[in-house]
Amino acid sequence: MTGTSITVTTINVNGIRAAVKQRSEQNLGMLPWLEQTSADVIALQEVRADEDQVAKALAPALAAGWHLAFAPSVTKGRNGVAVLSRLEPDAVRVGFGSDTFDAGGRYLEVDLGRLTVASLYLPSGDVGTEKQDEKDAFRAEFGEYLAGLGRKRRDVVVCGDWNIGHTELDIKNWKGNVKNSGFLPEEREWMSQHIGTGRAFKDVVRELHPDAPGPYSWWSWRGKAFDNDSGWRIDLQIANNSLAKRAVGARVERADAYALRWSDHAPVTVEYSVAPPR
Repeated sequence: MTGTSITVTTINVNGIRAAVKQRSEQNLGMLPWLEQTSADVIALQEVRADEDQVAKALAPALAAGWHLAFAPSVTKGRNGVAVLSRLEPDAVRVGFGSDTFDAGGRYLEVDLGRLTVASLYLPSGDVGTEKQDEKDAFRAEFGEYLAGLGRKRRDVVVCGDWNIGHTELDIKNWKGNVKNSGFLPEEREWMSQHIGTGRAFKDVVRELHPDAPGPYSWWSWRGKAFDNDSGWRIDLQIANNSLAKRAVGARVERADAYALRWSDHAPVTVEYSVAPPR
């Protein structure tokens, strides 16, 4: 945080222990990225570890002064969200008041002065299965909470893996996915109910890049999806209007070479100007 701006990054790490592991001389893992990042706050999803394992994996970063807030899942090896911040949070809240989902490691909020940063891992789905039922139930409950969150008189950004491509610009092969979870009409309509013109929240990257395909943030490990940039834009920063209008730059930190990837997702980073004192 420079005093005039704050930089926020969101990244699905696809398992924190795997993300920090050095795989080769070229792929040094997540920790070197963390050492050089300009981010002041980093929202992590799919941590897939318990508190001791997370602390061990991130030990160099914590020793360097990062503060960790963590919401694990009661199911071992699943889900888990966290927030790393250079400043110690004023408050930490796990979950959004759901008896069904709050123990699942899918939502966490931290307050940093006048800013609330949330880390969200919305369930993935599979049409015709219980996984899709879970995703639909989560959307229904979280949508109600999100509507109330947008009315708070403070800056709010919900970062995370939303597991939904909102528009045709958000998936390279959108025509082949119209009947698949992640691009279903009802999922896209749900996004439109909460995000966009006249809504409480704005999709910050899309606001800054309104007509460009992508920029994609997730690519399958299969084939040459990454090399061909055949991806999905599902890692989003959704800011309320007071904050979204102060977004001054956004980028997806896509690795320059396939060997450098330490997750199947890429960090999505946004710089916001700081609001003047009230």
